[in-house]
Amino acid sequence: MTIGTQEREQTVNSAIREISHIATLPEVTLKIVELVEDPSSTAQDLHNVIANDPALSSRILKVVNSSFYGLPGQIGSINRAIVMLGLNAVKNIAIAASLAKLFRGGDLSHGFSARAVWEHAVASGAVTKLVADAARVGLADEAFLAGLMHNIGLMVEMQFDRNKLIEVVQTLGVNADGVPTNDMREVEAQIFGADHQDFGKGLCERWKFPNNFALVTGFHHNPMAAPADARRLPSMVYVANRLVGSVEGQFRLDLPSLEIAPEVLDVLSLDGTTIQSLRERVPTEISAAAGLLG
Repeated sequence: MTIGTQEREQTVNSAIREISHIATLPEVTLKIVELVEDPSSTAQDLHNVIANDPALSSRILKVVNSSFYGLPGQIGSINRAIVMLGLNAVKNIAIAASLAKLFRGGDLSHGFSARAVWEHAVASGAVTKLVADAARVGLADEAFLAGLMHNIGLMVEMQFDRNKLIEVVQTLGVNADGVPTNDMREVEAQIFGADHQDFGKGLCERWKFPNNFALVTGFHHNPMAAPADARRLPSMVYVANRLVGSVEGQFRLDLPSLEIAPEVLDVLSLDGTTIQSLRERVPTEISAAAGLLG
């Protein structure tokens, strides 16, 4: 039975109302999101917000000084980080650094835990940035955060009804290679009445995130269903998700197939040769990003 859009929205809204502890972002993150949306915001505005949270400042500088960014010398201040990386990049790193605590909930089953989803999120963020650089589409500032957030809907499900999510995983089944034998989104829709794309999109809208991120969470499995003028970021996450899923040990319960649709590559003007080159670099990128936001 096909579930209609209205029924899905009702399910999502009900779930998000129930999980106020995850649906409410920390105050500092909300302020940063407001800065992202305000074209008149300045580096000093961002510094003033972050300076009130020393722990967040520390996590941001850890990311900035990692091999992942490869900047020359140590960056010792948020203002210097903004000079080196740009205002938008530091805004997005700041939001990413504040999201880790939402990925909590322990083990659901072998190979599926909040920690596994978080590690996959960080890996996907790193590889989405790699894809963005290869595609030269001018969205690299948003790419890491987009990849990081794409599966946030799974955490909505975990916090809303853990038993139903366990039922999803048990119904899904995996073969000897750890590959799911059913489409997770179809199983989610049967059990929850919506899938993790629906829940992720709803949460981003609740958070008043920029629309790009709602589209990523809502269409990362089917970017061609997104509005035609907004397919690039979901397409980058779609590609990155499949590249990450090809690495042994990475979470891929929602990926029964790692095949990349040609029409998605066309959106990014990428070809098979470039994808193979990226695939070879993925393990190194994942290693460089591991523990960045832990």
